[in-house]
Amino acid sequence: MSWNDKLAATRAGLRNLHGAIPDTARAFGALGKTVKEGGTLDFKTKEFVALGISVASRCEPCISLHVEALVKAGASRTEVADVLAMSIQMGGGPSMMYAAKALECFDELAG
Repeated sequence: MSWNDKLAATRAGLRNLHGAIPDTARAFGALGKTVKEGGTLDFKTKEFVALGISVASRCEPCISLHVEALVKAGASRTEVADVLAMSIQMGGGPSMMYAAKALECFDELAG
């Protein structure tokens, strides 16, 4: 399955969940918007943090969503790779496996 297919499946699952718990989904969405638009760090930096956490926590759907956001924000492959290196340092072997998935995702979505 391609990363674009995985993104579509993730979005479909989230729409289904939103239908079941709309108040919670709206509140979570509002939290995300507030965090990404406020504060000192710019959007791209915040997405780098989110990608690092996604890799360290081994959340493949999270990886795809944050890589997509980074591609749209103009992140370079080198920047993403640097974040992945830090994720590996913090998460060890399992993070290395998910870092490989994240770079594969970046290459597909940026290509």
